[in-house]
Amino acid sequence: MKLSFSAFLQQHGFSPKQAKLLDQETETLHLSARTIFTRQADKVEYLYFVSQGLCQACYHTAGGKRFSKEFYWSGDCIINFESLLKPQVSPYSLETLSASSLVRLPISQVQLWRQQNHACYQHLLETQLLYKENKERFMLLHTPQQRYQLFSQQFPGLKQCLTDYQLASYIGITPISLSRIKKRLRN
Repeated sequence: MKLSFSAFLQQHGFSPKQAKLLDQETETLHLSARTIFTRQADKVEYLYFVSQGLCQACYHTAGGKRFSKEFYWSGDCIINFESLLKPQVSPYSLETLSASSLVRLPISQVQLWRQQNHACYQHLLETQLLYKENKERFMLLHTPQQRYQLFSQQFPGLKQCLTDYQLASYIGITPISLSRIKKRLRN
């Protein structure tokens, strides 16, 4: 289902007229699966709204390993708060996992919302804070098997879209450990 950025803005403190003006500053991207739209170490220039599709934030190590940071799907905003708050490059890459439609808005607009303490900025910040709190609890309080089971229960459709490597890195284990967990649960 394709979601509207304008509707998102109106749900979070903007009038229809303000949302329409902001919409004029956006650009819509239609990207195929496996498209990197922000590389690790790129300057952060945009907030992205996922109208349709599935994306991920991913860390890359010097040794060639990849770690899935988080996943985004229709209706999510992708914003790098660390780079918004401190002038620095993106510490991770952003890529599509499926064909996706993204709306991008210059980060300067988000910086303005921050200065104005706008309700939309507050919503973005609270959403990110809740995600971080939940992920921390998920990683600290559960065994790898429990993390796999919880992820499978909470995101059954998402699990089907990910490779074992992506899923394993997200829940903090190796693909081999994930394979063993799956085998143990099947028996």
